[in-house]
Amino acid sequence: MPVSLEIVSPEKLLISQSVDMVVIPGSEGDIGVLQEHSPMITLLRGGEVILYEGDRVTARYFVTGGFAEITEERVTVLADTAEPSSSLSHAEGERQLAEANRALNEADKAGQIDQLVPLMEKVQVAQAMVDVTSAAS
Repeated sequence: MPVSLEIVSPEKLLISQSVDMVVIPGSEGDIGVLQEHSPMITLLRGGEVILYEGDRVTARYFVTGGFAEITEERVTVLADTAEPSSSLSHAEGERQLAEANRALNEADKAGQIDQLVPLMEKVQVAQAMVDVTSAAS
């Protein structure tokens, strides 16, 4: 039985369709959602939202964070940004990762403790982009 899925970013509704299963990058780990899943709201980390029809992956979308609302018949992903994973650039991911690591190291050395968590989140998102684009190669 399918579950309704919507992926929404501040710019637009990216997708609205029924899928057999969706895997979302929850802040505590990946969450596989089938129909009749327990209702919950979860934070998202940077990573892939993967759509399934039966055992087959039909689409992949990269999100940089946000949250998801899960009900027994619906999943709504409210993403900070979202785009098809196929549109990502490995070189851009590597550039963002190097920049995020540099900024994190500088903030750490300067004792800017209030900047560490947001900078660590940027490192995580950039690393996820690198991982996704490496797997696609």
